[in-house]
Amino acid sequence: MSELLSEIFTATSNVYSGWILWNLFLAFIPLVLSFWLFRRKKISRKPTWWLALAVFIAFLPNAPYLLTDIVHLIRGTRAGLSIWAVVLVLIPLHLSAIVGGFAAYVISLINLGYYLRKQGAQRLIVWATELLVHLLCAVGVFMGRFRRFNSWDLVTGPGDVLATTLDDLTSKRPVAVIVLTFIVLTVFYWVMKQITLGLYLRYRFLRMGKEVLE
Repeated sequence: MSELLSEIFTATSNVYSGWILWNLFLAFIPLVLSFWLFRRKKISRKPTWWLALAVFIAFLPNAPYLLTDIVHLIRGTRAGLSIWAVVLVLIPLHLSAIVGGFAAYVISLINLGYYLRKQGAQRLIVWATELLVHLLCAVGVFMGRFRRFNSWDLVTGPGDVLATTLDDLTSKRPVAVIVLTFIVLTVFYWVMKQITLGLYLRYRFLRMGKEVLE
């Protein structure tokens, strides 16, 4: 029993060595900004709003980026830990982080779609915007995972980011990975969006029923 607890502690320490909490923090930055940008009752597009929008766009790929952190789970299962440490610690923590990060991505885009519809955009425009965001995030995820760029590199080294991105977009293998990532983001987003909206509508229905009873 003591050996199992020691393994679980070791696994937990490895998981929380920094990447999970840090990546989740980066993923929740666009989520928080999306509520301030798109969900307030009175939105004034002042310079601060545009600045926040730029930060939102720059940090948004960090949310779906957590999908690629499945590599850490694969490496963890090969670290020689017992099956119980893997099942009780590694898998739940990794999957929770991945789902949490992608949920932040989905809710952020739902808020963006809400704002666009509020501005009078047609459904086709909202869909096209979502697809464009998926494509841009697919590029961002690739640059982050394989080129190791961060969101703040857009400020500290925009020239390097632009040059590397353009070089990759003219190469077959990076483009193939980006297209595959785009498809995964599109499919996963559609599925989780339906689940999220379904849970939200159920919550509203239950809340309305409670208010009627009161």
